[in-house]
Amino acid sequence: MEHHQLPSTVEFASNFAVMVRVSGPDPKGLKIRNHAFHHYSSGKTTLSASGMLLPDDLVKGLGLMSDCGVVITVASVVEPFLTAKSREYDSQDMPEAITGSKIDIMIEEKVSQFFSKETQKGAPGWFHAEILQLVDVPGSSFAIQSLIGPSSGTSEQSWEVGWSLATRIDDPQKFVDAVKEEGKDKFLTESVKHLPMARSVSPYLISKTASRIVLLKVPKLSNEGLPKIMISPSNRRGDVLLAMGSPFGILSPVHFFNSIVVGSISNKYPPTSSDGSLLLADIRCLPGMEGGPIFGEARHLIGLLTRPLKQAGGAEIQLVITWQAIAAALYGRRYDTRPEKASQYADCDNLMSIEINSPLQGSLPHYIHRQSMDSGALESPVGKAAASVCLVTMDNGVWASGILLNNHGLILTNAHLLEPWRFTKTTVNGGKDGNPYPPRKESVAVRRGKAEKDSGDRQIHVRLDHSNSWVWHNARIIYVSKGPLDVSLLKLDSVPRDVCPITADLTCPSPGSKAFVIGHGLFGPRCEMVPSISSGVIAKVVKAQMPSSYSSNISRNVLGELPAMIETTAAVHPGGSGGAVVNSAGHMVGLVTSNAKHGGGTVIPHMNFSIPCAALEPVFNFSEDMQKLSTLEELERPDENLSSVWALMPPLSPEPAPPKNGWHDVLMKEDDEKQEKGSQFAKFIAERPELFKGLGQQPKMAGSLFLDHRTPSKL
Repeated sequence: MEHHQLPSTVEFASNFAVMVRVSGPDPKGLKIRNHAFHHYSSGKTTLSASGMLLPDDLVKGLGLMSDCGVVITVASVVEPFLTAKSREYDSQDMPEAITGSKIDIMIEEKVSQFFSKETQKGAPGWFHAEILQLVDVPGSSFAIQSLIGPSSGTSEQSWEVGWSLATRIDDPQKFVDAVKEEGKDKFLTESVKHLPMARSVSPYLISKTASRIVLLKVPKLSNEGLPKIMISPSNRRGDVLLAMGSPFGILSPVHFFNSIVVGSISNKYPPTSSDGSLLLADIRCLPGMEGGPIFGEARHLIGLLTRPLKQAGGAEIQLVITWQAIAAALYGRRYDTRPEKASQYADCDNLMSIEINSPLQGSLPHYIHRQSMDSGALESPVGKAAASVCLVTMDNGVWASGILLNNHGLILTNAHLLEPWRFTKTTVNGGKDGNPYPPRKESVAVRRGKAEKDSGDRQIHVRLDHSNSWVWHNARIIYVSKGPLDVSLLKLDSVPRDVCPITADLTCPSPGSKAFVIGHGLFGPRCEMVPSISSGVIAKVVKAQMPSSYSSNISRNVLGELPAMIETTAAVHPGGSGGAVVNSAGHMVGLVTSNAKHGGGTVIPHMNFSIPCAALEPVFNFSEDMQKLSTLEELERPDENLSSVWALMPPLSPEPAPPKNGWHDVLMKEDDEKQEKGSQFAKFIAERPELFKGLGQQPKMAGSLFLDHRTPSKL
């Protein structure tokens, strides 16, 4: 989607995007749990989310009633106001709201005037709505469970659903007691066992919570007359997304109603499907936008935004439920509700194989039928570069990313994967300042042009993603840098045909230019994911004096400096180390090395550091024929300039020369000046005592938010 296409897509999306407001009695304030914002007054809680008003063709295509408006949104906004039985995941009964609850939707004024059954010009855009049905989306639920299941065994890698700003309960027992006192709600009492701070929530419950949707009927609206919507035929990594929703909507609809956010598809599941039932989105959404529609190229509908997944340590992954998965869920609800069908619904390419046993006439909607296409032929340059990024695993379960440099199986990755004790880093499997191996004096290093291998045999496996069939290959270490750069090289024992080496660009990238990060962040080998793609810009290029032996073909600045570090705004997560930073042409400009993190340990995904390709010139020279390891000796030399850059320290400055008359006269002069200034200030205070009354008192500030100071540090 080009920038000039955004205004027309925004105008089109505004026909369908709505805000959903739900309110009801809440004497104890329990319904705000896991919600990032709310309005509470006189024992009544109001929540809001976003939603989508379905046009007539989609309503009829799904076999739904068409005599009134139909809105689709996430179930999390209405579930707190349902009876306990209605909230059960296996319930097939019509959902029932608690007494005193109310649902309203807000639509754009243009839609209100033209499609309302009771049109009044200038009338408010709020319309009463009723629950039509709750729908579990088994395909998306299965996808989420497949992603988080393998990594949910430890507290460091536990997952939960919701926004980082969501309200948390500090004392679970107090919450249980309050629930029992209020109404002995069995559902809430049981669900408290799975509170986020308890770290015991099951992947099954998380997947159900994240993928459940609700259909609402709006009696005073008609769905006829809305523009027709085309469904996106395929969803590829790197494709542009536009989300429309109402962040913090009920706090001020005038300011927040139908805001937009633009991002891209980072990954999808299943990865072999042309569209997938779940998309991982590289998009910066805010609480209240969940339930809003997601549009792509040519104003095609992609799906529905849902609440993000969060992992301990601060990682937040935005999810999109694809429309194909929603349609399959609605048809599966009519035709086959067996749980074992979930994995089949997860792969939307298999929709046509679902057995239809219903007496209803007709086939699946036309937008589910797709012609097979060669997705590789349509891949962007960045997508093609992703085929050069591989998954590297160690025998102790640690994984990282790597980059294929040539047709001989040479893999570039980070040294901290192999020797973590040399780096103050957090390993992807949760170990801090990691030491999965005992420290050894000798490891793989360049010694007079030869690689010396340590005595401990390590099982290293590499998975290449250049073809549809994934094959694991054994690899061995041929080089680990002992210099200031976090670099190592691996060699595959056997190299398959038709591999896709990366193309490197050794020129200095321009700040503000597009940057794409490709790597295996967060989701390890058992998740069976291809590399994710996140987008941003080059935020800064830090330069330093580099050895004169580096090629004169690389342009230096007037000080003779070369790029030493690249900072990008693209998201990087643990496991992405060793991945590639590429430009819009798909050429590698840097090697992902580390993130910044808060002092408390929370990762800052959008502040990360990479080694520029210009600083890796010896590596690329070696990759041409792999004959002379001595080519890499340049990386071994101590370099104070590079070391200070990667230690996040200011450059070293020479000691100033002493003054001609010695330091004594200078110090005496500074002391006299301080005394003179101090005397003048004391006189000023004595003459104006009224200006300093009450300075020792702490001012009161209403509604202020104080943030703890956090100092970034490298992972």
